[in-house]
Amino acid sequence: MNEKWRHLLGSRKFWATLVGLVFLVLKTWAPDFPLDADQIAGILAILVSYILGTALEDGLRGLK
Repeated sequence: MNEKWRHLLGSRKFWATLVGLVFLVLKTWAPDFPLDADQIAGILAILVSYILGTALEDGLRGLK
């Protein structure tokens, strides 16, 4: 079980997901957060692209 946690905490996809979740929670709980919905949507789109790119990179690494 310890190895699974170490792998999870070392995952770039996990941290990118956590950052996106923090932005969503901040905007939900603090409506006066200085970023508007369009800016947060842009940040989340960048994070999703990063997560998908990292997943593709990891998947292609396994083919070698």
